[in-house]
Amino acid sequence: MPADTKAKLLESAERIVRERGYNGFSYADLAQEIGIRTASIHYHFRAKSDLVLALIERYAERIAGGLADLSRTGPTGAHRIAGYIAVYRDALREGSSLCLCVSLSADAESLEPTALSALEAFHRAGVAWLTEAFELATADGSIERVGVPASEAAATLALVEGAQLVGRASRSVEPFDAAVLLLRARLGDAG
Repeated sequence: MPADTKAKLLESAERIVRERGYNGFSYADLAQEIGIRTASIHYHFRAKSDLVLALIERYAERIAGGLADLSRTGPTGAHRIAGYIAVYRDALREGSSLCLCVSLSADAESLEPTALSALEAFHRAGVAWLTEAFELATADGSIERVGVPASEAAATLALVEGAQLVGRASRSVEPFDAAVLLLRARLGDAG
């Protein structure tokens, strides 16, 4: 089986999970979309849990790369946090989709322990990155009255992920924008 089949499976599965959730797709859906037999999918991913773990690892790597770029290009902590908010807003795709890990978190009771561990690692990495951004914002003065940076980071992660769920439920970015309005106001010109 060509390697591009595996890439097509990952692309298709990510889109479907982001739109419908973990419980909203099967190998039959992927087979139909890609134009292969269901049994052929097992060549690349023995079980759905293997596919989901590969999706999380691939997505986490992509997001980590994007956050590394934000760290290099964001001149202040406030700019970096504004960039983080934009990543989640963009993933919402006008209300039709979710961040892969938000979508999977909503179906956490259906996931295998390895996938849950990968989701936890994704969230820990996000909080660690945000903590550094809030520490920088304190040092550079781009955000006033920063509390404990790690607490600010945890609250920001919860805010953007929750705002995504509300936006997805209404099929609009407006609830997301309303939810992050106060945080963006704290970011000044960067927000």
